Amino acid sequence: MSAVTDERPKAPGPKASGRWAAPPRPVWEEEPNKAGLASKGIVLSIACLAVLFPLWIVVVTSLSSKQDISEAGGLVVIPKGITFIAYQELLSGGQVTRATLVSLGVTLVGTVFSMTVSILSAYGLSRIGSVGHRWFLMILLATMFFGAGLIPTYLLVQSLGLTDTYLALILPSAISVFNILVLRAFFMSISPELTDSARIDGAGDWRILWQIVLPLSRAVVAVITLFYAVGYWSAWFNASIYLSDQEMMPLQNVMIQLVQKQEPPVGMSQAIKTGQLSALAVQMAVMVLALLPVAFLSPFVQKHFKKGMLTGAIKG
Repeated sequence: MSAVTDERPKAPGPKASGRWAAPPRPVWEEEPNKAGLASKGIVLSIACLAVLFPLWIVVVTSLSSKQDISEAGGLVVIPKGITFIAYQELLSGGQVTRATLVSLGVTLVGTVFSMTVSILSAYGLSRIGSVGHRWFLMILLATMFFGAGLIPTYLLVQSLGLTDTYLALILPSAISVFNILVLRAFFMSISPELTDSARIDGAGDWRILWQIVLPLSRAVVAVITLFYAVGYWSAWFNASIYLSDQEMMPLQNVMIQLVQKQEPPVGMSQAIKTGQLSALAVQMAVMVLALLPVAFLSPFVQKHFKKGMLTGAIKG
């Protein structure tokens, strides 16, 4: 009785002599050579210079005296001396100081409110069996593509009595559907066994959200918090249409007035007229003040950015 042999064709495998070589990899998976590394370094250096050079000019000009700015013919590239007179005048009390406090208050209150509503909405929408889950999700998605427009929105804010109030800087742009969807996708990626075991032990939705879901979602929560905070800090449009009192204007609107070379801030016009302070240095100093919070917070959130955004976007 003859033995049964397997006569199926076998795939050629690698040989010891190296006759069968591995299939070629794509170009982007190959190890870069010295020329490639050098070109990458040059391109990245040019990109960094393109970003940092304008910031350098803004900072140096804000720290220069009126004489140095006049000798440079405007913006200063190489400083001859450092003076903080522009910052002293800005922060000594007046329109800029008040506007900075307004922006800080609106950013803090608005970010807390937006994150609270967004987290609660995302958690509710991530529970597939919740009441009205699909309908609420469809309504939110519809608002991403259809809007009432500026005039109906203004009439709504006016009818609610929010004009010339700080709530007009928060409520009209408090919620971002995109941020809610990113949070929802991240919450849905959490293993359901964790929440089910906690529910068996007697934990309710509030405890599950606070002690299980949020600790596991620190990355995406940090990124969305940064998005809301930067949005509130950089916002200027709502203040320009909902506020008429100049004392309530946030920092961005004051900066726009300065850049457009309108009247200098209250308490600073005399220093500019007497020659003690350059108007250009004041403009650059206000820009630096507007950039500081974002530049300070971004490095702390950067490590969470890739994990939070990619995980929340992919696992929808």
